[in-house]
Amino acid sequence: MEARHLRYALALAEYAHFGRAAGALGIAQPPLSKQIADLEREVGARLFDRTRRGVFPTAAGEAFLARARRALGEMTAAASDAGRAARGETGRLRLGFIASALLEPLPVVLGRFGRARPDVRLELHEMATSRSTAALVAGELDVAVTLGYPRGAGAEHLVSVPIGHDHLVAVVSTAHPYAGRPSVSVDQLRHQRLIVASGEDEPAISAGLRALLGEDAAALCGATVARDVHTIIGLAASGVGVGLGPSRMAAAPRPGTWLCEVTPRTPLPDLVLSFAPSERSPVLHAFLDVIRGSCPDVGAALDHRLDHGPSHRPGRRPNPPRT
Repeated sequence: MEARHLRYALALAEYAHFGRAAGALGIAQPPLSKQIADLEREVGARLFDRTRRGVFPTAAGEAFLARARRALGEMTAAASDAGRAARGETGRLRLGFIASALLEPLPVVLGRFGRARPDVRLELHEMATSRSTAALVAGELDVAVTLGYPRGAGAEHLVSVPIGHDHLVAVVSTAHPYAGRPSVSVDQLRHQRLIVASGEDEPAISAGLRALLGEDAAALCGATVARDVHTIIGLAASGVGVGLGPSRMAAAPRPGTWLCEVTPRTPLPDLVLSFAPSERSPVLHAFLDVIRGSCPDVGAALDHRLDHGPSHRPGRRPNPPRT
């Protein structure tokens, strides 16, 4: 039994006449009659009564037609669902991201992706760079946004592209002596109580601060360790100390805080988007298209990485050196 047998039976029930049904189906009447007869033999029951007034379903025919309608509907839905999945309109995307990416560019990217793909299920996981890299290599994520290029076992097999550049700034409460100043020097920071990101979670940031302030700087040894930039800002607002973080913190101003530039200007590791080159998910490729349209200069760099392989990273901005 094939789908055409179901369509033939439904057409015959609708037109109640072999000739009219055959015309609607675009076939001759004799083949239609033969196909219906073959169907009845396969089912083992007479599905239609042939009368002078027309052709009408029997009780067995009514039961068969009810199932046939549902079956054809499911087949149509299956084809539609397959097409939507192939176009990346349905499915899921597992994204791991560092908290500072929620300042920019993720709000714009996720907003556009959600509007373009409302039926895609987004599974969002806030993760430190070290954890999201391991999860991506293990196949637990489809894509990750990290601070600096992924490091560790398997990271060399990932496709990575920078999606944002940044530099170090200091955040203080409005009651702090630095409030109102446009900038603060590295020498001044050495004598402050600092609030910094965890070295275990964000090794690139930790290495950069050690290189900047000195490996054994008292300010770093006694620093308050925060989980993410939002905690750094909150603790600074509470007067705990001077928070150090990316300049994108300015995208989420908080009452009671003040941002100072750090001099000399200190670049931070790039915000980097990574995924496995073997991943063929249409949803991931739809997400990458949104990234191309939302992040300046990313499109060409992303295509270059895809063309040249995971380890080819021309123009990579180096992470701050380790000391």
